[in-house]
Amino acid sequence: MSSDTATDPQKLPQHIAIIMDGNGRWAEQHKVSRSKGHENGGKTVQRVIDLCIEKGIPWLTLYAFSTENWGRSKMEVNYLMNMLAKFLEERLPELMQKNVRLHAIGELDMLPSKCRKRLNHCLEATAGNTALNAVLALSYGSRQEITAAARKLAEKVQRGELKPADITPELFGNHLYTANMPDPDLLIRTSGEMRISNYLLWQISYAELWVTDVLWPDFGRAELDAALLDFSSRNRRFGKR
Repeated sequence: MSSDTATDPQKLPQHIAIIMDGNGRWAEQHKVSRSKGHENGGKTVQRVIDLCIEKGIPWLTLYAFSTENWGRSKMEVNYLMNMLAKFLEERLPELMQKNVRLHAIGELDMLPSKCRKRLNHCLEATAGNTALNAVLALSYGSRQEITAAARKLAEKVQRGELKPADITPELFGNHLYTANMPDPDLLIRTSGEMRISNYLLWQISYAELWVTDVLWPDFGRAELDAALLDFSSRNRRFGKR
């Protein structure tokens, strides 16, 4: 980076969340199949993981597959699930070697059994790693997450375990998929789209937003450096003066 403040650990985000968008458009631009676009997007995932380790950023959450993505063609969904299973199998040795701990959030029961088994194996195998917490949002939708949390709290009230007055933002947060995870400081979206797409709506309440026109398969060091430089220049007041 060109600025010393951007390399100051105190100026860097502790948690980056990314909406990885543009695989399909990248494929169209390069006149290749959508599967090739997703394949190159998978390579970017590993590149960004490596960059976060290099920069000492402890948390990275990637929007890998939304609940809405189940509505895509059966062929594309099957390809994405097979790619996920392959990624988990092939990348586990590298995650171990690079000391990366894998987490997953979302309606994970909706994943095919092969994916769930490999995912659970990776979660268990990497549980002791400490260099980076990499979170995959899979079959994830924030409205669904918030609804599920509200339902859990309502059931506790109904059973007499909790009073409505006891429900605080902190307690509510503890019933989300991301309980025990820090909220994102920086949300990055690729492909230039200016929307949140049902992603971490509760958790990004005070996150800084950064959007780039670069498509996800082309996202790399230059784009991450630009996002971090911009983040380091912002005055984060969290509603205070």
